Amino acid sequence: MAGHSKWANIKRKKAKVDAQRGKVFTRVTKEIILAAKLGGGDPAGNMRLKTALEKAKEANLPKDKIERAILKGTGQLGSSNLEQIVYEGYGPGGVAVLLNITTDNRNRTVGDIRHIFSKNDGNLGESGCVSWMFDRKGLLVIEKENAYLDEDDLMMTALEAGAEDMKVEDDVYEIYTAFDDFTEVYTSLEEKNIPLAEAEITMIPQTTVNLDGNEAEKMINLLEKLEEHDDVDDVYSNFETNE
Repeated sequence: MAGHSKWANIKRKKAKVDAQRGKVFTRVTKEIILAAKLGGGDPAGNMRLKTALEKAKEANLPKDKIERAILKGTGQLGSSNLEQIVYEGYGPGGVAVLLNITTDNRNRTVGDIRHIFSKNDGNLGESGCVSWMFDRKGLLVIEKENAYLDEDDLMMTALEAGAEDMKVEDDVYEIYTAFDDFTEVYTSLEEKNIPLAEAEITMIPQTTVNLDGNEAEKMINLLEKLEEHDDVDDVYSNFETNE
């Protein structure tokens, strides 16, 4: 868990930089299209779309682009050839890496991802090679400065809503749920006006691999390069470092 949280914190800081660069627009738009394609264009009945729209709002994606993405996803502006793929591989020191990809050109993307792995002391693996090392969970993040409840009361509220656990990480609280309970916990916290900085389905490593020194630097570089690719939605690993 610690390794996941460490990288999650790096991702949050990086997301703010990405938003400034405009890269997040592409990712959020793809997620809206895919969510609408798979679950329909009404966020009231499509939790994935609702989450994507909240991310779009945070990124200040223009309203007309949001509307067009929904229409494209539902087929009202032509069919979308976007597909979601999971890639798996290994980084320095045998660290497991799991990627969620959204692409309109599978061949181009797999070539890019394989190149990133090979250039950073890793390798792209076969389907299923590392996914068994992760558990699919719901994750809800609350920034401490915005939480109107103290730690004990917030944990009690989360557990009563059906959450499995709550972790305290730097300046945020991380609430974890079983995959099937995510929507119920999300709705319960939302109804109590608890401000959520993030709400997503994530992959939690069952065990972690600790790297230090040069290997840790190489691993962080690999994760950052993967994050920078426009087709990569999520990067998960069981990497942990004490540095």
